[in-house]
Amino acid sequence: MRIARPGWITDRILLLGREESNMYLLIGSEYTIVGGGMITIVPEVLEQLASFGIEESKITRLLILHTHFDHCGTAPFFAKRWPHLRVVASKRGKELLADPKVVASISLLSQSALAQAGMEQRARELGLAFDGVEVKETVDGGDRVNWGGIELEILDAQGHSSDSIAAYMPAEKALFASDAGGIPFGDDVFAAGNSNFTKYQETLERFRRYDVNIHLAEHYGAFTGEDAKRFLPRSIEAAKETRRLMEESFKRTRDVQKSTEELTDLIMRRAPEYFLPKEVMEMVIGQMMRYIAKTLSTP
Repeated sequence: MRIARPGWITDRILLLGREESNMYLLIGSEYTIVGGGMITIVPEVLEQLASFGIEESKITRLLILHTHFDHCGTAPFFAKRWPHLRVVASKRGKELLADPKVVASISLLSQSALAQAGMEQRARELGLAFDGVEVKETVDGGDRVNWGGIELEILDAQGHSSDSIAAYMPAEKALFASDAGGIPFGDDVFAAGNSNFTKYQETLERFRRYDVNIHLAEHYGAFTGEDAKRFLPRSIEAAKETRRLMEESFKRTRDVQKSTEELTDLIMRRAPEYFLPKEVMEMVIGQMMRYIAKTLSTP
């Protein structure tokens, strides 16, 4: 089953946000949010916490799985709303969120997302802005944590970004993969090996070793049961096909920009309703294409 709307996935995992941007609330004696989401979902998340009867004072951690603007955008708002909140990220993620240039880039993209959603007035009312956030705790692959009875194994998940991590919840056989596990859209999976496509593929193979009954993406929802078990194999095949297309294109054009435009047009035709605008998608494809071009140009 695929679950894209906010609601309970199990009695310990609550999906928050909206279809294109998801966060997950984990219920223990303390509560943890996994995923930082897009800044635009803050109003919905506030409404959802109220409608599901969640005591906000029990939310003690927000775990950011990587620091792209659409995965950490809500963190400054909630860190101010809940002074007791501990924002958690990888060590590399903490470094990035302490870099003024990174913060400025996330801020610019977040403001653009608010404008595109027509939320400027609502943002002013709520004080929504990405103006930086302090990471108070770090975790990395191999760590095991117990936060208020919520046991998580932290997994290295590089390849989508340099700071990507994932989390596995053994009690639920739940994998919080974020974009490192591939991004579902429609009946397809977008292979998001933004920073290093080879490491991205290696990450998918490591994920496959886990017994997964629930696969939780941060765009377009979660999968349970047989759909969850099939998702990683589908993602692995999508990565192989995407790499083949990129390599074939670059071998033919020998021009990163031309190949980037070709692949962007192809993907946007396949997913015209995808949440990222074409210019951002082209930036993502360009990152992947530059990596592929480098591997093909290296003796």
